[in-house]
Amino acid sequence: MKRFIEGEERGQGTLLPEHLDDYVTEDNPVRVVDVFVEELDLAGLGFGRAHPAKTGRPAYHPAVLLKLYIYGYLNRIQSSRRLEREAQRNVELMWLTGRLAPDFKTIANFRKDNGKAIGKVCRQFVVLCQQLDLFSDAVVAIDGSKFKAVNSSDRNFTDAKLKRRMAEIEANISRYLAELDTADRQEPATAQSKSVRLNEKISALKSQMATLKEIEAKLETTGETQISLTDPDARSMMTRGSGIVGYNVQTAVDAKHHLIVEHEVTNTGSDRDQLSGMAKKARTAIGTTTLTVIADRGYFKGEEILACHDAGIRALVPPTKTSGAKADGRFDKADFIYDPQKNEYRCPAGESLLWRFASVEKGMTNHRYWSSNCKGCALKDKCTPSSQRRVTRWEHQDVLDGMQALLEQSPDAMRIRRSTVEHPYATIKAWMGATHFLTKGLERVKAEMSLHVLAYNFRRLISLLGIAGMLAAIRAYAHFLTLHGLLETFFLLVLPKMPNRDYGAWNASLYSRLKPGPYNSAASSSF
Repeated sequence: MKRFIEGEERGQGTLLPEHLDDYVTEDNPVRVVDVFVEELDLAGLGFGRAHPAKTGRPAYHPAVLLKLYIYGYLNRIQSSRRLEREAQRNVELMWLTGRLAPDFKTIANFRKDNGKAIGKVCRQFVVLCQQLDLFSDAVVAIDGSKFKAVNSSDRNFTDAKLKRRMAEIEANISRYLAELDTADRQEPATAQSKSVRLNEKISALKSQMATLKEIEAKLETTGETQISLTDPDARSMMTRGSGIVGYNVQTAVDAKHHLIVEHEVTNTGSDRDQLSGMAKKARTAIGTTTLTVIADRGYFKGEEILACHDAGIRALVPPTKTSGAKADGRFDKADFIYDPQKNEYRCPAGESLLWRFASVEKGMTNHRYWSSNCKGCALKDKCTPSSQRRVTRWEHQDVLDGMQALLEQSPDAMRIRRSTVEHPYATIKAWMGATHFLTKGLERVKAEMSLHVLAYNFRRLISLLGIAGMLAAIRAYAHFLTLHGLLETFFLLVLPKMPNRDYGAWNASLYSRLKPGPYNSAASSSF
């Protein structure tokens, strides 16, 4: 092999072996994983076996397994068996874990047993981003996406699907019985072989029918609308053009740096009841008193928007387009102008729709308006096929009208939402592959999603700060927490014994001095 770059001979020994650290460059992301995990208080976050037992076989420290998982999800290696193989052959993992190679069962059990603690690690990373002042704009976009569970559609049943399957089985049994009657009239040799085959099919169908009846009885006992046999917590959900059995993952993404500030895994297919809860969690996560949330029309629900308004959160959600009148070419409700001074509506013909009565429907107080002059109106054919056009107004409609005015003043709101919150979903699903979740059960799926979100935020922050800047930021934040903890101890134990000292003022002043500075895109040395 002349005139080619040649490698070393496999059997050639070396007099001075290289250090493992030489294979990991200074700008390798694995160094960020190592520093981040080492600065965590794993016992305080709730990880099991953070303190070794006095008896029994020594266990792996949770820091080793957490590093292994974060590295795996950063590099699209989510399977515990694949992580086991990588720990034995991957130089970066050897450096990260100190050449430890846990078996796949130990790796899988760590994720299964520490789901809540892993979620806290994900939130701790968001707190780090908050301290770096990355959420200064206080604008987030909220959206939900359906992720596949470890449960095929054939293993998910609703009452309608059970009835349809049973009807199909009964029809097939009747068809096979008719074929048996036909086979009995044929030659004995042919009839015998055909009868055996048909009887086997009928027995299999009867067995399926018995299984379906058991599932139907279980549905009636539990009161659930559907049941999944492989993953009991998974639910059938509608997606564009089809449906999947899986989970609905909600995320709140910062509009400035596209960091996921909050996420939640649910098995409810609709987004309509998720807005206020996700908005409040996002506000807590970024540590602000004011917040603007942007969502698509799938989140439009009066009660949820009112809850955001009462909490001091500004919501921007376009209304749903469900008007039957407009679809039929008649006047829409928007064509009727409300006069708050007179508490009445003005129709396109200039007539006044007067308040008539109020009623409570599904816990909502609605006011009804109509005019007595509709019968002789020249525009009646374009307005209503009924004798009168009646308009309903929710008692908190002014909140929705105010939001609509803000939407009209923010024409780029939906473009910002689309470019902010949909990109993380596409990235995470690409990392997951075609199967999406690997674990079963809502709690385990939550832990798996937390690892995906943590890996995504890691990548985003590395893109923003670089490896050196992120290492400096993590160390500065850890130093800040250590000093602040020591000062709090001093204030609690020493300061009360000193006269004329204001603990609150001292604490606030020192906190502001010690807190890491805001993110500076021009120079990461600001940390």
